[in-house]
Amino acid sequence: MQKPTQKIKVFIDTNVLIAGLNSVTGASATLLDLCEAGVIQMVVSRQVLIEADRNVAAKFPQLVDRFHQFMHTLAPLMVEDPTLASMEKAATVVDRKDAPILAAAQNANVDFLIRLDKKHFLNPKMRQKVILKVVSPIECLQFFERLFLEEQLGYLGP
Repeated sequence: MQKPTQKIKVFIDTNVLIAGLNSVTGASATLLDLCEAGVIQMVVSRQVLIEADRNVAAKFPQLVDRFHQFMHTLAPLMVEDPTLASMEKAATVVDRKDAPILAAAQNANVDFLIRLDKKHFLNPKMRQKVILKVVSPIECLQFFERLFLEEQLGYLGP
């Protein structure tokens, strides 16, 4: 498969990272495969890595080595944790506990923030308040597929 000329830059949240590592199938796993292949640029914050490391060790100890190897091999773009001011701004549209993730993704100028958390991040009301596209892994893959078709096949369908 030829890479699209426009590389998608995505901020991967902890839940997507763990879901993708815990399964070889599914949208989260496919998304991580595309990141590993260099087709999509994966972006994470220090907080995401710390949270993922802690959760993998606690809930999926059999995946600890796989997680560390994956992160070492992939070497995602690591962004600094957000400032207090950017977290406060993000907290006006999402729960305070989710504000650091939204703020880090916004500061990283990514194309998408990829999350599985439908309750707090993927509801239509929240999507109207945030300029950044917050999508599920499957929605990101659908966008990627459309981009690929447009660039490689000249397809401009619905």
